[in-house]
Amino acid sequence: MSRLSDIAHQLVAPGKGILAADESTGTIKKRLDTIGVESTETTRRDYREMLFGATEAMTSYISGVILFDETLRQSASDGTSFVDMLRAMNCLPGIKVDIGAKPMPGYADETVTEGLDGLRERLNEYARIGAAFAKWRAVIAIGENKPTRASIHANAHALARYAALCQEAGIVPIVEPEVLADGKPGDHTIEVCERVTTDTLGEVFEQLRLAGVELDGMILKPNMVIPGVNGPKVSVEDVAERTVRTLKATVPPIVPGIAFLSGGQTSEQASANLSAMQHVSKLPWALTFSYGRALQADALAAWAGKPENVEAARAAFTHRARMNSLASRGEWAPELDRAA
Repeated sequence: MSRLSDIAHQLVAPGKGILAADESTGTIKKRLDTIGVESTETTRRDYREMLFGATEAMTSYISGVILFDETLRQSASDGTSFVDMLRAMNCLPGIKVDIGAKPMPGYADETVTEGLDGLRERLNEYARIGAAFAKWRAVIAIGENKPTRASIHANAHALARYAALCQEAGIVPIVEPEVLADGKPGDHTIEVCERVTTDTLGEVFEQLRLAGVELDGMILKPNMVIPGVNGPKVSVEDVAERTVRTLKATVPPIVPGIAFLSGGQTSEQASANLSAMQHVSKLPWALTFSYGRALQADALAAWAGKPENVEAARAAFTHRARMNSLASRGEWAPELDRAA
């Protein structure tokens, strides 16, 4: 296998998943606001250090961490760089490289993710700092007369260009096309989500092929097939069956793994749905997690910005990481989740 393929397989190693800690400065401020903590470089560092210092979680259940530009360059309070801190636990550092979804000209209420300008140079710098992989998120909204074919194509094309540039720099691309569950109005059915997700992933892989991306040296980070947050409720089994069916119709077997995002789900729902997928049928790829809020929410609340709460917060984070590790093996159960 190539070096890129080796890294991709390490990211989806059995029982491990990816921590998304790539919140922008604006997003992490909103998170810290919920616990009454001012967002400064120091508090942002302290929060990430609290997570990364959860040794059991990071060594046993987490294979890689997606960082923000600031965080990739930061050091822990003892002066150890976060990159070195993660690598010491056999955890790969990654980096978010897009600059966000921007309004798409000519298409009301649709967006295209930007950040390709200067990306080659940024990726080369990130590789020198120590990033082993990168992430780019595209946003596909469901609503009246959307998504349009133009929106799906534009976002898939940008994802493919990003992925090709990553591989040129020796960095594994995480390709994240997210069909939103919590967009407005968010009342769509699971059937609509399945159709849009199938269309989106089909276009993404067509663009990846045209861009010459090595499919064995990338990771897919898609949404699960779920209804909108205000849509009709469905069973775990329905989510699992439809998600696997969509993936089998669109994702080539050569892709090493699929690391789901948790958008629109509670922590427990994300674990339950992932676990159920492992039992649908034999799958050619590893299925695991790449969660942000679904891994961090309990730890953030327990921490509350207080040094005396660090160990309790790390225990909460470790519990969620363990639950999702079990889910990635098809071994999660609600009684295990609630036993902590």
